[in-house]
Amino acid sequence: MTPTRIIAVRHGETAWNVDTRIQGQLDIGLNEKGQWQAERVGHALAEETFVRVYSSDLMRAHHTALAIARHNKQLKDREVHLNPGLRERGFGKFEGHTYAAIEEQWPDESRRWRQREPDFAPAGGESPVQVMDRVERTITALAAPHSGEQIVVVAHGGVMDMLYRLATRQTVRAARTWELGNTAINRLLWTPEGLTLVGWSDTRHLDETALDEFGT
Repeated sequence: MTPTRIIAVRHGETAWNVDTRIQGQLDIGLNEKGQWQAERVGHALAEETFVRVYSSDLMRAHHTALAIARHNKQLKDREVHLNPGLRERGFGKFEGHTYAAIEEQWPDESRRWRQREPDFAPAGGESPVQVMDRVERTITALAAPHSGEQIVVVAHGGVMDMLYRLATRQTVRAARTWELGNTAINRLLWTPEGLTLVGWSDTRHLDETALDEFGT
């Protein structure tokens, strides 16, 4: 079958990103810079041809996706289609705490988290293996109906991380050597055999030198 082309975008910045506070599946909105980033990525993708915009139902992703849909000049279906399968990893009791606070309150669990133990999940949260399985199932369900077309998927750092691992056939324990920047543009292909990486972490639209090009 003809591959489905995917543009995958992480949401814009939030105040909790700046504070290194774990958001997980808490519904935190974009900060001022994040709103600017959402507008910039919307302008950057304005001339792209894609048939549908899918997003996590958490507002930091949803609001980023709305900017992408609003600015595109060819999109017929301007609705942003929300899917909870694109949510950030559930971090359970870690959510709302900074990295430093987690290290202080739960040093052993913090160590297991940072070592990426495949089956470790904070109380009430998800393990890396569970997140990878969820992301793989979700992206398959979204991409399969769009053979030969291009779609946009707006989600979170943890989802982007798993998409990269799936596309490059890396395990959840592999050390992360790739960027997961806010509103970075990432490109993949999907077929029933899995994902293939095309391009990763394009942030040229966030450069000050790109201001005149987008008129913002």
